Amino acid sequence: MSHPATPPATAPRLPSIHAKAVITWIAIFPLVTLGFYAIAPFATDWNPVLRAFVLSIVVVPIAVYLVVPQLMRAYGKFQGARR
Repeated sequence: MSHPATPPATAPRLPSIHAKAVITWIAIFPLVTLGFYAIAPFATDWNPVLRAFVLSIVVVPIAVYLVVPQLMRAYGKFQGARR
């Protein structure tokens, strides 16, 4: 005896590429700004490339693993509330 087919649960809509870009910028800009000011006292004599390298080593993982996922969740809730 076959069971009636259950309709698949509707998957949440993924944000557009434009929304992802804005969300990522919202995460990165404050982190870079704070990081810039945090390393400024001891990095004034550093080559700008070294400064950018050190800053990116810290900022990118924080953004990718902590901040962007939280912002994506918030965006999803916001989009869900609009429907």
